[in-house]
Amino acid sequence: MKFQFGNVVVVQPDLIGVIVKSWADHTHDVYVREFNGVQQYPENQIKHYVYSKSLSKAQREFYD
Repeated sequence: MKFQFGNVVVVQPDLIGVIVKSWADHTHDVYVREFNGVQQYPENQIKHYVYSKSLSKAQREFYD
């Protein structure tokens, strides 16, 4: 799995959340503040939230 508990992630173009549970089928429960609750997302719909403004080529490949 790409994500683990506590990762800050982007789940929709403008929503940020935190991974609160990861499941064996590669889905994750994500707390999204905008919804004030937890929603489940498949791993392919989640992206890492990038804190840095500049990434190396290897980092860009990993985070995309």
